[in-house]
Amino acid sequence: MNVREAALTVDETQASLLEQGPFLIERAARTATVAAADADGVDRDARFPHEAFDAAREQKLLGVMIPVEFGGLGASIYDVTDICYTLGRACASTAMIYAMHTTKVACVIRHGHGIPWMETMMRRVARDQWLLASSTTEGQNGGNIRASAAAVDNAGDTVSLVRDATVISYGAEADGLVTIARRATDAAASDQVLLALAKDDYSLKRTLGWETLGMRGTCSTGFELRVDCPADRVFPESYDKIHSQTMTPFAHLCWSSAWAGIAAAAVTRAQAFIRKAARSSGGQMPPAAAHFTAAKMSLAKLRALISANLDAFARAEHDERALGSLDFQSSITLLKVQASELAVETVMHAMRTTGLSGYRNDGEFTMGRHLRDVLSSPIMINNDRILANAATSTLMSGIPASLRD
Repeated sequence: MNVREAALTVDETQASLLEQGPFLIERAARTATVAAADADGVDRDARFPHEAFDAAREQKLLGVMIPVEFGGLGASIYDVTDICYTLGRACASTAMIYAMHTTKVACVIRHGHGIPWMETMMRRVARDQWLLASSTTEGQNGGNIRASAAAVDNAGDTVSLVRDATVISYGAEADGLVTIARRATDAAASDQVLLALAKDDYSLKRTLGWETLGMRGTCSTGFELRVDCPADRVFPESYDKIHSQTMTPFAHLCWSSAWAGIAAAAVTRAQAFIRKAARSSGGQMPPAAAHFTAAKMSLAKLRALISANLDAFARAEHDERALGSLDFQSSITLLKVQASELAVETVMHAMRTTGLSGYRNDGEFTMGRHLRDVLSSPIMINNDRILANAATSTLMSGIPASLRD
């Protein structure tokens, strides 16, 4: 085979793989069917959604973002947020786990090219469907991921790290872990690096449980994280760049899409309730129909907000200056606040639509799980912290001169 024939074969393979893109939502729907069947049990028992992730692996969803050259499908941010939304309509814990995994995979993809270990990890995610967890919350820092207490101890070709990780979602179930730490023992708290670890690179000792109101299947328990691994597990780029260009945009877009899925599931149940009530009363709408209208409006605003930020990120994705601009950073940071508040508002309107039928835990219109799960959204990296930190940047941002600016 000559060079030209080899190039054509690669191109044909890439085209063949990318043609599967339109079917990703079908793969997500198959996974969501499995997730929905076990969602109540996952919530009740606060257990990892094994069945859903067995299905996700079977559908090759865990590696869809990996570039074609490393065995993936090269899926876009639009693709993975649609998957998060689809899974969110079925099982909130499954959707949030997938959203967190996707964020970590994005960091490896966008900042790991040319680094042998990072490229090996990409291949393992694509081929073996590795599930990547995240360790960003530490000690008593209250979710301030831009300051680390634990530091990397460098010893030539190896590094070590001991971290009081108060939350590692699905840590015991993951095949790998992405974590942050101070660059060195004498580094400032904000001088951070990111590490991408295989399961053999670290050990976990459980320190805290996970008995919570909602998102129970994420199994976000606390661990003492001990790392002893080759130095190539550390990203060469500083974490502040990875945080602004990849971690925050992907996290906020994927989380918001998962929350929108929860909200959509609640609105779907409210719609079924209204239709049943109208049929039983000869077509007359029940008194709470106004809340259903409000729920639909709130969901529409939420989806429009996410779509606008998706488009903004897609335009700026490969433009470091645009990604670092005040306007983009303010918008993508505040997306988390706005989306979480709208998701809670939507589910509350849906529950008020159904009244006692939604308040009950034993009926076809129950909203309890949806409400408990979505209430995690303003707390997950607390909205008050985000708003306080964003005060300076929002003050410096200009006010649009027209509707389309």
